[in-house]
Amino acid sequence: MNIDRMEFISWMERLIDRLDMLSDHIDDLKKKRNSIDGEELLDNQDLLQMLKISNRSLQRYRSIGKLPYYTISGKLYYKLSDVHQFIRDSFNK
Repeated sequence: MNIDRMEFISWMERLIDRLDMLSDHIDDLKKKRNSIDGEELLDNQDLLQMLKISNRSLQRYRSIGKLPYYTISGKLYYKLSDVHQFIRDSFNK
């Protein structure tokens, strides 16, 4: 199976165009992430994966006031800076 040079160049240009489109789409998705006052918000699932803890542990941290949270349209969110502070406070003890 031989491909001539022009056909190869054409395929590569189409592939590069498609990769550029995907890159733009990824950038748009990053911009649309939930944020408040320019700060990224994480939901429960994000936090569970980040901290590698159970849902019950996360609920306990909320209820004892160790981890501030925000309710928006019935969904719980956490500011990234609050999560970082929670981690720092946990290591300092």
